[in-house]
Amino acid sequence: MQYALYYWTGIQGRGEFVRLALEDAGADYVDMARVHGDAVMQPFLDGHSEGAQPFAPPFLKAGRQVIAQVAAILDFLGPTLDLVPQAASRRMQALQLQLTIADLVAEVHDTHHPIAASKYYEDQKTEARARAAAMRDERLPKFLGYFEQVLKANGGRHPLREHSYVDLSLFQLMSGLDYMFPRRMQALWPTLTLLRALKDRVEQRPSIAAYLASERRLPFNTNGIFRHYPELDGEK
Repeated sequence: MQYALYYWTGIQGRGEFVRLALEDAGADYVDMARVHGDAVMQPFLDGHSEGAQPFAPPFLKAGRQVIAQVAAILDFLGPTLDLVPQAASRRMQALQLQLTIADLVAEVHDTHHPIAASKYYEDQKTEARARAAAMRDERLPKFLGYFEQVLKANGGRHPLREHSYVDLSLFQLMSGLDYMFPRRMQALWPTLTLLRALKDRVEQRPSIAAYLASERRLPFNTNGIFRHYPELDGEK
């Protein structure tokens, strides 16, 4: 089956979690907005196309099905792409972990947009500084410490004891945080040895390495979820 992925062009955001799974599995997919422009998504967002109406991208079209929300998309793709264990209990565990990743991603976004997503970062810099301090000091150690514990409890290499879409999502999460908070992550990495090793292993997977070296992989930038503003990393 050929999948159609819909996500904004030029933005390194939530769509990348889905893209990594498709790339890792060697799936046949079309990045629709990159081929046809962002306007190709509008009929779906307006409810004028077949399938369930998505609230926002990313969403995936598979045959007549339209699936939105990163965790739901990965839960749908996982069994077909062999990126999740087959047991229902393990699939639920994967979904739980992916939703926890989504919680952190939402907090990451709200770090640089603590007042409103519709306002420019420059209009909320004071509030963002305060939010970033809490993120660096409290939230990152709490979330990342949890994922480190999950890895340790499951043998140290994979959160589900075998390769899954959760590994890929943790790779994207850690890569984004390393870009956004380089100073803070440098201090945290010694306490996150299992997460660091997982990130390195995923980066070396042949299909992922090829993708990262290609033009399909957008660099992190200040238009996506993970944005590097030096003042939010504790620099004066």
